[in-house]
Amino acid sequence: MTDLRRIDINLIAVLDAILTEMNLTRAGEMVGMTQPAVSGALARLRQQYDDPLLVRVGRNFVLTEKAQTLKPLVAEAMTEIARTFEIMPNFEPAESTRTFSIAASDYAMAQMTSTLLSLIKDVAPNVHVDFTELPSDGSLSAVDLLRRDVIIAADGVGIAGKHKALFSDKFVCIASANNKWLKNGEFTIEDLKETRMAKVTFGDRVSTPVDKVLSQAGITAHDAVLLRGFLSVPFAVSNTEMVGFVPERVATQYAKDLGLVIAKTPLPAVTLIEAVHWHPSKNDDPAIKWLVSMLLKTSEIVDN
Repeated sequence: MTDLRRIDINLIAVLDAILTEMNLTRAGEMVGMTQPAVSGALARLRQQYDDPLLVRVGRNFVLTEKAQTLKPLVAEAMTEIARTFEIMPNFEPAESTRTFSIAASDYAMAQMTSTLLSLIKDVAPNVHVDFTELPSDGSLSAVDLLRRDVIIAADGVGIAGKHKALFSDKFVCIASANNKWLKNGEFTIEDLKETRMAKVTFGDRVSTPVDKVLSQAGITAHDAVLLRGFLSVPFAVSNTEMVGFVPERVATQYAKDLGLVIAKTPLPAVTLIEAVHWHPSKNDDPAIKWLVSMLLKTSEIVDN
């Protein structure tokens, strides 16, 4: 094991900047160092790892294979270092000026943001929330949990961490009211096999509950229009022959204005449970406990 007492811990911040910017001048600006000082730090890092880390290709610099491997590990280390200095034995909402980071789907943010911010404003007027989307590749790892205070995602997606269920909704099938496949407000399995779909995807490695049910019914979303979130599905389906599956709250919100109907299908009912996830290392952080409690209060309002 490396003896940390013999390592300049300040190099971690420099390494993080180099791996992020892949440019010594910009890395220096990121950590408040001159370009020659960053160059000297890079020389020490190269000796430490026995690897060039950053190499020139044409007019640009690229990371070596080892540097690419180090990038998420260093990001995790930086987050943990920051948390070490941020954690207080107590958290006083009324006095705090903390900014919390929450990653969530467009659907979860649409359902919770307004109520959550209103609840927070009442008890913690100087606390802020930074909302971001879920990772675009659909991967939700322990590192992702470290980079954010909490992640709001479907329960059962396999995130390695702590979680609590927030609120639930059921998936429904939506279609334009004049969809040629629609008969008496219903689609058959054969109809769904023939109809083009507006399909929500959160990455190649992530299957939604609807994907699993469709697969079990032998329905392949051929030639599907792929969408990054649920809120765009009603707009994609409107005035087309496509169908889509969205949480019922979304369908109800947009059906009238977009000329949509909630269609019956022979498929079994599918429930979506949104949950708040956080890294196990944050389990005793009083600020995270408070944030989770505010999300739970918000979910009670959303579900009523």
